Amino acid sequence: MTENVIHLHKDPQPTPDVPAQDVAPTVLTVVPDAPPTPPVPLWVRSGRAVKHAVTHENTKTVIRAAARHGLYTVNGGRIVARRTWDGRTGARYERMIRAAEAAGNLEAAEEWEERLQRFRAARHHRRMDLLHSPVEAAKGVAVGAGMSIGVLVALGVVMAINTGHVGDVITPLSATIDFIALLIRIVQVVWGPALTIGPFLALLALWSVGRKQQAAPTWALPANVRNGEGEPITPSIVVKALRDLGIAPLKNAIKDMGDAGASMLSPITIAGCGVEVDVTLPSGVATNEVQKRRRKLAENLTRHEHEVFITIPPAARTVRLWIADSGALDEPIGPSPLVTDETMTANYKTGKAPWGQDLRGDAAELSVYQRHLLVTGLSNQGKTASLRALALWLALDRSVQFWIADLKGIGDWAMFDGIAQVLIEGPSDDHVIQATEMVEDAVEEMNRRIEERRQDPAVVFPPLIVLVDEAQLAFMCPVKGEDGRPYGGSKATSRYFMAVRKIHNQGRAVDVLMWQGTQDPTDQNLPKLVREGAHTRASLVLGTDTQSRMALGDKAVNGGAAPHLLRQGLDKGTLVVASDGIEIPAGQASITVRTHFIDDEPATEIADRAKALRDGVTTLRVADQGEERDALADVATVLGDAPRLRTNEVLKRLHALDAKAYGDEWTNDRLKRLLEEHGEEPKKSHGVMVVHRDHVLRALANRDADGSASASQ
Repeated sequence: MTENVIHLHKDPQPTPDVPAQDVAPTVLTVVPDAPPTPPVPLWVRSGRAVKHAVTHENTKTVIRAAARHGLYTVNGGRIVARRTWDGRTGARYERMIRAAEAAGNLEAAEEWEERLQRFRAARHHRRMDLLHSPVEAAKGVAVGAGMSIGVLVALGVVMAINTGHVGDVITPLSATIDFIALLIRIVQVVWGPALTIGPFLALLALWSVGRKQQAAPTWALPANVRNGEGEPITPSIVVKALRDLGIAPLKNAIKDMGDAGASMLSPITIAGCGVEVDVTLPSGVATNEVQKRRRKLAENLTRHEHEVFITIPPAARTVRLWIADSGALDEPIGPSPLVTDETMTANYKTGKAPWGQDLRGDAAELSVYQRHLLVTGLSNQGKTASLRALALWLALDRSVQFWIADLKGIGDWAMFDGIAQVLIEGPSDDHVIQATEMVEDAVEEMNRRIEERRQDPAVVFPPLIVLVDEAQLAFMCPVKGEDGRPYGGSKATSRYFMAVRKIHNQGRAVDVLMWQGTQDPTDQNLPKLVREGAHTRASLVLGTDTQSRMALGDKAVNGGAAPHLLRQGLDKGTLVVASDGIEIPAGQASITVRTHFIDDEPATEIADRAKALRDGVTTLRVADQGEERDALADVATVLGDAPRLRTNEVLKRLHALDAKAYGDEWTNDRLKRLLEEHGEEPKKSHGVMVVHRDHVLRALANRDADGSASASQ
């Protein structure tokens, strides 16, 4: 197919004619130009420019700043005028009377009325004194002037006598006149500028008062204040937050109080990383109604829920609010004194463990003297770390003994090897069985101590801490012993449950104490009788109010304790503690403690310091089942570095080493026969049968020598 080329310019050589039928027709379409865009009117462009300028963020900022500082000055003047009026009249007392009547506190209303009468009487007395004051003032001026002139003349006489010039008599008087003239000239010079600058200084003072009180509308305040970041807690903010809680009697009472709603509040005091204030509720409003609205109250105060704590002080119809500074609870509290102070020691009886800080920022110290301990919470929230921090401190008291069962078994308690006399590590049923038998041995030790105490009331025993971490595994263990009794459970046939109950009942009298750490408490893995047997109960974050009551008891939760309102993952190591071993503000049933975290490496260093204080402790570890035991070698092992031990102590350690191999059949007589077979025997020391380490080592040497001789023959 051929294409016809159409030239738009004139061809100088015309082409020959082509037949019409061979030329394709050409169609030209003329497209008209688009109509021109009409120009934007000047008034529209001006309006857009004005709108852009007015709505620009910089313009808004300038307008806010101008309005804010202008209103600071205006409202500052209003505040100063109000304060002046209150100081000169009885308006303040009348407001307090109305507020007390609205709150239903007639006793307070009568007291304020009496104060008003005293104020009016004193004011009347001052006004009556003004009638006589001009005459008395004139007399005072005359007498003062005369005495001053007399003193100056007398001084001049003394000068004249000294110098011998009579003219010196008036020298002091003339000098005083010259000084007064100088002051007048200074005032004349300063007076003009002072009149000019004075009003500006007065406005600056009013602006300062308004700025301090944030006396401007919310829209004009800085962005950080409008958004609630760092907003200071003032009486008006607290009253407004209470008014907007949705409690009708409270809202109506605050309205009836007029502008004196803050009369419900105590002074707002700084308390650690926040502030604290007591609120006396009006008649008809219960304290638990405010407690139930914790989240709404916190948001009204421009805080998160976890930054507001509500407790019940001793005063009737009163709630105590602790309000944290924004973000303050997310900041770490610093290292433990156990890490920073290498000279620190412990005293089981009189000392207190440096556990952490309370919400006020004060040191939270816990006494463990004759107190059973329970720490619970959800998994991976710091339970083991908080429990271990107490044990590390107490390990610095060389008299304290530890029997530890770590049923997690991942090395959290490995640093106690060489401190604890018994250390069980592992999560299996076999480890639970060993832990149960360890607690049962503690019951036997407790009974022995009680028997000795009966014979000698003055006898003193070394403290024994029986510690089971992840104790829920013991309560939930389904295994039954040879006698058919289950190791776990919460019935009278449960071996672990009954052993713990026995220690709870009588152990503290002879310093045998039960410490337990457990997670996610329920009635199945933490029976009621066990949790209520602990003197110190502490809880990390929990899932429900019911679990909080299981962990701390109804009294603590009704008093404001709320571990279920802590933030999982964000409030690690934060404990709600109910105990008489820690200082709790008067009237409260619990205290919130942010515990120090001690990592594995510094924990090992602290444990090494504890080992250095001790004479050497051989930690017993339970051997594998079915292993054939060398009884004489085991006796040497349990003796460790001790020069001698009582026979019952040796038997106890043998039982802990292997409960099956050294069961009930192992008695003092059996131990005596073992040593006699190798030419040694237990002997008495101060009336008590003991086993000497040297004798056991000699028996081992004799046995090895006899074995070598037999082999050579």
